[in-house]
Amino acid sequence: MAETGDVVETVKQGYAFEGAAIELGALLVDGEPKPDAAVRIPLAMVNRHGLVAGATGTGKTKTLQLMAEQLSAAGVAVFAADIKGDLSGVSQPGEGNDKLLARTKSIGQDWTASGFPTEFYALGGQGTGIPIRATITSFGPVLLSKVLGLNDVQESSLGLIFHYADKAGLTLLDLKDLRSVITHLTSEEGKDDLKELGGLSAATAGVILRSLIGFADQGAEAFFGEPEFDTADLMQERDGKGVISLLELPNLQDRPALFSTFLMWLLADLFHDLPEVGDVDKPKLVFFFDEAHLLFADASKAFLSAIAQTVRLIRSKGVGVFFVTQTPKDVPDDVLAQLGSRVQHQLRAHTPNDAKALKATVSTFPSSSYDLGEVLTQLGIGEAIVTVMNEKGAPTPVAWTRLRAPQSLMAPASAEQMTAAVQASPHNAKYSQTIDRESAYEILAAKVQAGAEQAQAEEQAKQQQQQQQEAPRPRAQKQEKSMVEQVVGSSAFKQFARTAGREIVRGLFGAARKRR
Repeated sequence: MAETGDVVETVKQGYAFEGAAIELGALLVDGEPKPDAAVRIPLAMVNRHGLVAGATGTGKTKTLQLMAEQLSAAGVAVFAADIKGDLSGVSQPGEGNDKLLARTKSIGQDWTASGFPTEFYALGGQGTGIPIRATITSFGPVLLSKVLGLNDVQESSLGLIFHYADKAGLTLLDLKDLRSVITHLTSEEGKDDLKELGGLSAATAGVILRSLIGFADQGAEAFFGEPEFDTADLMQERDGKGVISLLELPNLQDRPALFSTFLMWLLADLFHDLPEVGDVDKPKLVFFFDEAHLLFADASKAFLSAIAQTVRLIRSKGVGVFFVTQTPKDVPDDVLAQLGSRVQHQLRAHTPNDAKALKATVSTFPSSSYDLGEVLTQLGIGEAIVTVMNEKGAPTPVAWTRLRAPQSLMAPASAEQMTAAVQASPHNAKYSQTIDRESAYEILAAKVQAGAEQAQAEEQAKQQQQQQQEAPRPRAQKQEKSMVEQVVGSSAFKQFARTAGREIVRGLFGAARKRR
């Protein structure tokens, strides 16, 4: 390693930015922090994305909390998935002690207990937070296929089903809507509707329906429906501070694909709706994508390509994305190449796979005087190897960093505090009550009922005609409407006809673009 004076001077110059910055910590040399060699990220470069990685228990969550606090203080809104509930403490002032204050003083941090404006959300209301829901229509076939674990053929068929529903005006709001459309397309009445497009095989429809049943058994019914969450509500400011939005994810191990894909829906929805802003002094929103490996596991090439494109393009809309995972190996190369900032916590090399991941991680860093293969296994808790993108777009020197301590509570907020915050939020009234308006399920059910009633009416008319022939009456009977006339005249058919032909425009993930 280079001489101590050379390392300190290199870091001081490499991280001397002119504009506002997020303070990460201080350079560590031979176990001693150098407070005059501060390590930071330029605020204007946060929308160039980043990666926070490290083994379990090495301090990734505290790094996320530290960054979220400083972004909020700079007036930048933050979104993060609160996997273990630890981040909820960001809403409350921290608790100082001698050990904490000694650490903060050693790295030049002026620590003051502070809480930050926080909104708590929960998928489908399964938890303490304000319910977040999406409609099946806006979620789209690509993301839904990822959640259901469908193969390429089945994904293509699901896309065809969405195409038919869009054109026919059969709005897909929840899982029962989608099931009813699939059932209709495989029935005698509906099987010819997709004939010109190749049709839908009964076998494929059966696989999709069985997957939907299993999906519903996992509790997914609660995640889809209305009122649908408006992602614009993530970008708020209170008293000059950006609001930190935390999404509670209970029982992650039971539904990992759903949770990670739902986060991708939020990001894709932001991409669809936000205007282009180009390079800005600070981002509008920073999106922390925790447990990122779940998103990429078993993903199709088309899905990975759509993620890479979304990450690449959303920068110009003022959104920064930080992936949080164990190793850079968890993130595909096309995505990893777009992550300008790196905060790498300790890695372990206890197994051959660990050693392989360590070697791959070392290869992703710029050249430096460190033996990163050795250093990355020696990092203490709250320490990280850092390199970021400077204001000119070049990587900063690799720096062994002792990270700052969060100023908010480094423990979960109490249930009472979270409940009070949810009840006081203006968004609670907006999203707490579910809505079940007329959609595909009701339209198709009404159509089937109308057909059954018409069939019964025609049978009765036929019997009456036979009776009239056997015993003719002098007075002419009013002719009953034909089946076609009654179906066409029914309210269900009129609704179907009014909405038919309005094909929905879909984006990168096949997600519907909302009209706001």
